[in-house]
Amino acid sequence: MAHLFLVKDIAFQAGLSTATVDRVLNGRPGVRRQTEMRVKAAIAELEKQQAGAIGSGRTLAIDIVMETPQRFSDAVRAAFEAEMATFLPGVFRCRFHFAEVMKPAELVQLLDRIRLRGTHGIVLKAPDVAEVAAAVARADAAGIPVVTLVTDLPNSARIAYAGADNRAAGETAAYLIGEFLGAGGGKVLVTLSSGRFRGEEEREIGFRRVIRARYPDIGITEISEGHGTDAATGTLAAAALAADPTINAVYSIGGGNRAVLAAFDAAKRPVRVFVAHDLDADNRALLAARRIGFVLHHDLRTDARSVFRAIMSRATALPRAVTPSLSSVEIVTPYNMPAAD
Repeated sequence: MAHLFLVKDIAFQAGLSTATVDRVLNGRPGVRRQTEMRVKAAIAELEKQQAGAIGSGRTLAIDIVMETPQRFSDAVRAAFEAEMATFLPGVFRCRFHFAEVMKPAELVQLLDRIRLRGTHGIVLKAPDVAEVAAAVARADAAGIPVVTLVTDLPNSARIAYAGADNRAAGETAAYLIGEFLGAGGGKVLVTLSSGRFRGEEEREIGFRRVIRARYPDIGITEISEGHGTDAATGTLAAAALAADPTINAVYSIGGGNRAVLAAFDAAKRPVRVFVAHDLDADNRALLAARRIGFVLHHDLRTDARSVFRAIMSRATALPRAVTPSLSSVEIVTPYNMPAAD
């Protein structure tokens, strides 16, 4: 397997031992196909990063850990890779750890493994639970900065949060839906991927506050724990529609929007207004097809830039840590949708 990289660098990128990588590279027997594919993928990732890397300056290798649907992790990966190619004055190398559903114990085990192996920083999208906060504390005590992404862990030892003001985003969704439904009122289906994520909870709090204060004739039905996956979210949405014939709008906090729309179609029910989050590939297609009306979007490349600056401030021992500013929330319609990167 031809390559230009040190075995230890490939092992770091693949999350394998140097001995395992050595066996793969030299074609020795007893290697699983899955392991071989991980090594090939690691080499391909290193080649891509090298092609866009800056020729001088310090290289900082960081780990990005996220429990999130693939459609969103794909968007995050693209944003970080784009920023890696342009960020100055250092060069960042990212290793991605994505899973659509991850038990807290599995997440903690992964964070501890990264800490013991070593890294210049961890970027984390994770549930706000005590065991995850404890793992963040162990990383911080080991000198590894942790930056939360999109959803915060405010009571942890993380050094910064990169993302949007989630409460304001929820309030914006309430305004859009309230003004659209008007005096006729209605019932909004609010979908969360999981109640364990602080960011989603803040969106819901902001949404409920504005609906209660300004649009009291609009009701709310909530579904949760679909983890943003189409199968589980669709089942929950179908059950909610069967139980309540007045639902006529959607605020999608947690994703699974194709499945939610399919549930409305199966029930032969109209959606008067649908507000979603993030310009991932699914939402772009749904927005272009006029299946959803608004997407609340914030620039993930801005978030990636904030992450890099926060970690670099710790790595270079700046006298004052960099505190990222919140990324702005944009209201995107079919008529002002930006081009995909």
